[in-house]
Amino acid sequence: MTTADQHGQSEQTASEPVHRQGREPVGPVDSSRVPRFAGPATFARLPRIEEIEGDGGAADVAVVGVPFDTGVSYRPGARFGGNAIREASRLLRPYNPAQEAAPFALAQVADAGDIAANPFDIGEAVETVEEAADGLLGRGARLMTLGGDHTIALPLLRSVVRRHGPVALLHFDAHLDTWDTYFGAAYTHGTPFRRAFEEGLLDTSAVSHVGTRGPLYGRRDLDEDERMGFGIVTAADVMRRGVDEVTDQLRQRVGGRPLYISVDIDVLDPAHAPGTGTPEAGGLTSRELLEIIRGLADCRLVSADLVEVAPAYDHAEITSVAASHTAYELTTVMARQIAETREGREGEVGATG
Repeated sequence: MTTADQHGQSEQTASEPVHRQGREPVGPVDSSRVPRFAGPATFARLPRIEEIEGDGGAADVAVVGVPFDTGVSYRPGARFGGNAIREASRLLRPYNPAQEAAPFALAQVADAGDIAANPFDIGEAVETVEEAADGLLGRGARLMTLGGDHTIALPLLRSVVRRHGPVALLHFDAHLDTWDTYFGAAYTHGTPFRRAFEEGLLDTSAVSHVGTRGPLYGRRDLDEDERMGFGIVTAADVMRRGVDEVTDQLRQRVGGRPLYISVDIDVLDPAHAPGTGTPEAGGLTSRELLEIIRGLADCRLVSADLVEVAPAYDHAEITSVAASHTAYELTTVMARQIAETREGREGEVGATG
C-alpha cells in the first residue's frame, strides 16, 4: 500500500467544503487501517507536500521544520524539536471539537519537511530560512513553522511582511526577546523582535508579549520594550484576570490587522514543558495557552511559529505533546479562515454570475 493510498477522507465528513479548484483536501493517514505508531512521522500524519504538488495540487498551510538552534544562550537541543513534535502529533485527530472544525478537510494542510539551515553560520542560516519561507509563501501557503530556536522568527517575519506589510504580533514567551545583542551578536534567540522592530516589520500599534515572567537584567529592559510599542500580558496577569478577559484584550489590540503568532514553548510552566532551553518558573498551563489561541480564532492569522522544544530535557513527551496540540490549534485557526475566505469569494462569483 502506498502512502497516497493510506491518506484519505474516511476520517473527515463529506459535508465539509471542498478544496480550491474542486479538489478534496488529502487528509491524514487513516488510523483504522494503519496504526498511529506505524509509518513516517509527518505532522498529524498528513501527506508530504511533494505528494500534494506532484498531483497538481497546492498546500494552503505548510507545516515546515527548521532544525536550527545555534542562536541559543543556554541549553541547546531545539534542533530536534520539530521531529519530536511530529512524533507527538501522531495522536492528533482530524476533528477539533474546541473549534468545531475539521481543519484538514477545510484546507489542504501538508508537511513540507525541514529547511536545512547552516548550523555553523547564523547569518547564512537566517538567509536560508527567509528564502525557503519565500518559496512556500509564494506558492500560496500559510506557514506553521516548527523550530528550532527563536532566532528563526526574524527571517519568517521578513518573508510574511513582504506579502502582507507590517504585521500585528502576539509573542507567547517567558522572555521579551527584544534584547539588543548577546556577546556582541545581533542575531540570537533573544533578539529577533528587536531586529524586527528596527526593520519595520511590525505594526507597533498591535504588538504584545503574552506569558512573560522571571528576572530581567534591569528596568531598562522593560523601558526599551515599551519604546518599541510592545504591550505585556504577564503569566500572573493570565492567572489573576483569567483567559477570557486576556483574550478579549488581545483581540482588541490586534483588530483586523494581519496577525503573526510566535510561540516559545517556554511560555508554559516547566511542569507543562520541561523540555526547553531556558525554563522559567510560574508559567502558563497548557490549557490556558490552548484556550487563548482558540479565543483568537476570529483574528486574521497569516502564519505562525512554535519554537524552543528541546526533547533531550523532556519527560514522557510532555513538552512535545503540548507543542503538537498548540500547533494543531494554530493550524485549525488558519484552516477555518482559509475556508471562510474561499466561501466568500465563491459566493461573490455566484452572485455576479
